[in-house]
Amino acid sequence: MIRVGILGDIGSGKTFVANSFGYPVFNADKEVIKIYKNYGCFLKLKKNFPKYITKFPVKKYEIVKLINSNSKNIKKIGKIVHPYVSNNLKKFLIKYKQDIVVLDIPLLLENKIKINNLYFVFVNSKKKEINKRLKKRPNFNKKLYKLIKKNQLPLSIKKKKSKFILNNDFRKITIMKNIKKIKKELKNL
Repeated sequence: MIRVGILGDIGSGKTFVANSFGYPVFNADKEVIKIYKNYGCFLKLKKNFPKYITKFPVKKYEIVKLINSNSKNIKKIGKIVHPYVSNNLKKFLIKYKQDIVVLDIPLLLENKIKINNLYFVFVNSKKKEINKRLKKRPNFNKKLYKLIKKNQLPLSIKKKKSKFILNNDFRKITIMKNIKKIKKELKNL
């Protein structure tokens, strides 16, 4: 039973790398989208932020307005949403307990999630390429990006904690070659 945690900068290609392993993937961003459709979560968010959370399911633009109104709201939202993500992660790990799985969780280290047999892969990408990719994202919000970055550990720490460094040049052939090497090493652990 091996768990592969994907680490790296925003826009470094973590999700593409996670999906390229060919193992089951727990994608926290996709889980959050599902959680915003959970009525219980909606009620908790509405109770805490009645001025901003008005529609069910929770709309992303309301969350962005909420965070832009006060950067401390990121942590408050996290306290409401994180238990749902954590519960879904537990279910995922139970479902795939005998398999190798990949965890695409942006705040994996920051949230101090305890998981046995967890090996980190740091997706190392050039800042220039990352910036180019981020600018192409629809609705890219520089202010929100900076707030999110402020809540993350420095990349140097993430890199140091990683067993594997995957250099991402954003070419599928290179990524697949690097993943093949990592998968071979994982099977020997």
